[in-house]
Amino acid sequence: MGQYAGADRQASSYGTSRPGTLTKVSVQLNHTIVSCRDQQRSAAFLAGILGLPAPTRFGHFLVVEADNNVSLDFAETTGKITPQHYAFLVGEEEFDAAFSRIRDQDLRYWADPGQARPGVINHRDGGRGLYFEDPDGHLLEIITRPYGSGG
Repeated sequence: MGQYAGADRQASSYGTSRPGTLTKVSVQLNHTIVSCRDQQRSAAFLAGILGLPAPTRFGHFLVVEADNNVSLDFAETTGKITPQHYAFLVGEEEFDAAFSRIRDQDLRYWADPGQARPGVINHRDGGRGLYFEDPDGHLLEIITRPYGSGG
């Protein structure tokens, strides 16, 4: 049907109620691959800061799963790592806990993605947010309100 292997599987399962299949038209992010030097260090760092369950092995990936079932699949590379941005919507209590872990580890954090406002959190849309880097230079963000949600 489609040029991608998953296209045939997904198209044939349309409208079914089998576990793991879509029953109506829907688009959801399922996972993304995060390049890193040391997957144990990087995956444990993210899970630890966000208070998520310990990473699990899937093939050659080390997987950190968020509460909405989207996973970040850490893959080691010896090549160049292009820093990416990953934003996480968290509750107020989760923000406080993550922010505490960031400060406990003496990690640098910023109010903005350009890293021009160090040591400050932002209050966009009536919430709180901040940016910090993981061990491989990826820019991670925690926010308590989605951008554009008002405030």
